[in-house]
Amino acid sequence: MKIAPSMLACDYTRMGEELRRVARESDYIHLDVMDGRFVPNISFGPGIIRALRPLTDKPFDVHLMIESPRKYIKDMAQAGADLITFHLEAESYVEQTLKQIRDLGLMAGLSIKPGTPIEEVFPYLPLLDLVLIMTVEPGFGGQTFMEDMLDKVRVLREEQALRGIAPLIQLDGGVNEENVKLAAQAGADICVAGTSVFRASNPGEMIRRLQWC
Repeated sequence: MKIAPSMLACDYTRMGEELRRVARESDYIHLDVMDGRFVPNISFGPGIIRALRPLTDKPFDVHLMIESPRKYIKDMAQAGADLITFHLEAESYVEQTLKQIRDLGLMAGLSIKPGTPIEEVFPYLPLLDLVLIMTVEPGFGGQTFMEDMLDKVRVLREEQALRGIAPLIQLDGGVNEENVKLAAQAGADICVAGTSVFRASNPGEMIRRLQWC
């Protein structure tokens, strides 16, 4: 399992130090951008991402939980994003936004909330590098993993096999040592882990344990 620690769960008063604590063992660095409108929380924007970028060469996995994500794709790219994921529920011009991301040379991802059927992603699969399935309601860290969301992973894997295409499958929300095993069995490629990593006494060791569960 590849692990992307979520900086949403770190100590914001020392983000640079927190990033350094997890970067070596991480596969990606997950950065949640929230606007207080699409989700009921506000996090950080391209300025923070730009400030963190020189501290590691690990891929920056930027998750836009915002309204009108098309307006900010270029800003995120210039700040140092390698992968940009936005929500199907927030964007009425999905194909154009995916093309915009790819035209900038970045990986493109599409995310869905727990209440959105996985089948709504199917029309866009040929354009996607990644599908992000939320396993909590987006907006806040520390929530409980919704195990029934693993059915979406299984259905998506079946659809990918039928089409002969395989965008990465990422899960985000409530990931820990117990449920990461279930995620792997269901067919997930990447898990975002926030609280379980940053509240561990040794975050690097926790990442390794999650990777090998």
